[in-house]
Amino acid sequence: MPKISDILQAIEAVAPLSLQESYDNAGLLAGNRDDEVRGVVVCIDVTEEVVDEAVSLGANLIVAHHPLIFKPLKSLTGSSCIERTLIKAVKNDVAIYAAHTNMDNVANGVNFKMAEMLGLLDVSVLAPMSHRLLKLVTYVPASAADSVREALFAAGAGTIGEYDRCSYNLDGFGTFRAGENATPYCGEIGKLHCEREMCISVIVPQHLRARAVQALLQAHPYEEPAFDLIPLENLWPQAGSGVVGELLCPMEEIDFLGRVKSVFKSGCVRHTALTGRKIRRVAVCGGAGSFLIPAAVAAGVDAFVTGEIKYHEFFGCEDSLLLADIGHYESEQYTKDIFCEIITKKFPTFACHYTKVETNPINYL
Repeated sequence: MPKISDILQAIEAVAPLSLQESYDNAGLLAGNRDDEVRGVVVCIDVTEEVVDEAVSLGANLIVAHHPLIFKPLKSLTGSSCIERTLIKAVKNDVAIYAAHTNMDNVANGVNFKMAEMLGLLDVSVLAPMSHRLLKLVTYVPASAADSVREALFAAGAGTIGEYDRCSYNLDGFGTFRAGENATPYCGEIGKLHCEREMCISVIVPQHLRARAVQALLQAHPYEEPAFDLIPLENLWPQAGSGVVGELLCPMEEIDFLGRVKSVFKSGCVRHTALTGRKIRRVAVCGGAGSFLIPAAVAAGVDAFVTGEIKYHEFFGCEDSLLLADIGHYESEQYTKDIFCEIITKKFPTFACHYTKVETNPINYL
């Protein structure tokens, strides 16, 4: 039987915690990661009713999109719904885990799922993240260059866009002198040695830094391998906020809005005025994505669909694109599918339950 840590590792292999925004609180919020898992309930929000449901199903792990604990708790008295939910979970040994903005920002995460549901093609990240890449540079004896390079590739280094196994290699010479207590791979104690070496450079996402360094150290023949980790300012097209794609066939605005309403089961779609434009190029962002309106305009989309837009944010871009607010919960509801797909792919016979509790706090009259 898998442990909680095994389930979390499967999720974080898709959505590393390092990709969450600075304000977020994704991760294991309650419970012991070394406990064996008897069952998982997936949901968008954790409530007391969801904990009751998990207990009734014999499940001891809840995987949610929104963190139950978002702001620091100064007491735990049951005076709020968050505190009561947490107390109930702890009393019943039910662990709570959240994958929030890390699941928003990753390829094949929340926003890619929205695009899939709308049938968008040629999907790419709308606002790629920056400062999330490193350049790893190391110096290897020429005879071991191939094995070290392969170890780095196996650890996830060397991927740029749709290309993998990318590296830059420069032939040169390294010098060193081994001290009395050294065990040199080549050269002699106390004598200056000159060795033909390859300088290997690869790109590494920050969340794979430890894995790449470990692979390097294990594969490198030197007792003291030399390497540099250099932060990059480059944008990372594989991760970021929102996505943009194209419909197979252009649609009238009203027909597009009807499709959005149907696909996301929205009780109400708030939108800007219709202008008669055809909708083909579309940007989407789950949850409160109105901060991406300027990026959507810059991307030249015909429509931008998200979960929350404030009143004043509807002004100013009427001539540029169609804005559609479909509701926060509605935009992220299919995150449950992502969780179940990840868990059942890794553990095919494991019990993964969709919550039957309606956790959307908003009702429509």
